[in-house]
Amino acid sequence: MEPDKIYNEISQLPPEAQQEVVDFISFLKTRYQKQHKPPLQNDIIRDPFIGIWKDREDMKDGKWLRKVRASEWGASD
Repeated sequence: MEPDKIYNEISQLPPEAQQEVVDFISFLKTRYQKQHKPPLQNDIIRDPFIGIWKDREDMKDGKWLRKVRASEWGASD
């Protein structure tokens, strides 16, 4: 449908119905903006928090993590 025809159709509606059209357009904009957002994973990867422990020598071989798991959860690798 052409924009002019859409405008004419909407302008012929009563004010309450015109408001419903406006509300529906807002709903659709919100709905489709959410669908086209980049995945959260991309946002997390760029977060400065990621990698804050990369230079810690005690975490490079995984012994520290295994020790914490064993003491906290009774788990082992």
